[in-house]
Amino acid sequence: MTALFAANADFERLRTDLKQTLAIDTLPRNRVESLPDRAWEREWLKDFMPMRFGERLWVLPEGFVADADDAVVVRLDPGLAFGTGTHATTALCLEWLDKTEIAGRTLLDFGCGSGILAIAGLKLGARSVTALDIDRQAITATRQNALKNDVDNRLVTTMQFEQLDGQFDFVVANILAGTLVDHAEFVCDHLRPGGRLALSGILAEQVADVTAAYQHCVEFAATDYRDNWARLSGTKN
Repeated sequence: MTALFAANADFERLRTDLKQTLAIDTLPRNRVESLPDRAWEREWLKDFMPMRFGERLWVLPEGFVADADDAVVVRLDPGLAFGTGTHATTALCLEWLDKTEIAGRTLLDFGCGSGILAIAGLKLGARSVTALDIDRQAITATRQNALKNDVDNRLVTTMQFEQLDGQFDFVVANILAGTLVDHAEFVCDHLRPGGRLALSGILAEQVADVTAAYQHCVEFAATDYRDNWARLSGTKN
């Protein structure tokens, strides 16, 4: 276990609390290390390199170019929001978008995080994308990244479920299995008949539960797996 604390934390009290909580007399070997302050949310950028998803779609940090003439490029700075393409679930959704004929269509990104999926949809030619998230930092990151990619004029962001009107040609949701199950009716209601969706953030052992929540309105294709994560994709009846 590794934990980060303020420099003035009371470590003796912490050790006492840990022993009481864990019902033990002596803590295992442990140490306290002082770290210089830094912008922790920026540290990961040191290892953020160009990534390709599918045939055309690339996610690039600033200062890099894609090694392909037909590249569709997403410039990304996630800030404090989830979604860079490095996680298996995000990669599965980006690959689905790359092979989907989304040009001129509408997309709902349910749980947008950094906005990576919404922006990828716009860069692939979507007519408009609505990004929904309950986290204000996610909405801020999505708007900033859309502006950076010059697609903000076709993006709508919202934190309010009740403000979402109409149906969409495509829905992509990379959240958690429990949230996908709880909001199955909401997602189905906002996907037009014949529309397609992709659901991820699902562990392999959770596939059956998520499938059961949507199978009344969606005909699913074969499930895609990666690193014990899954992506469900299908078409609304």
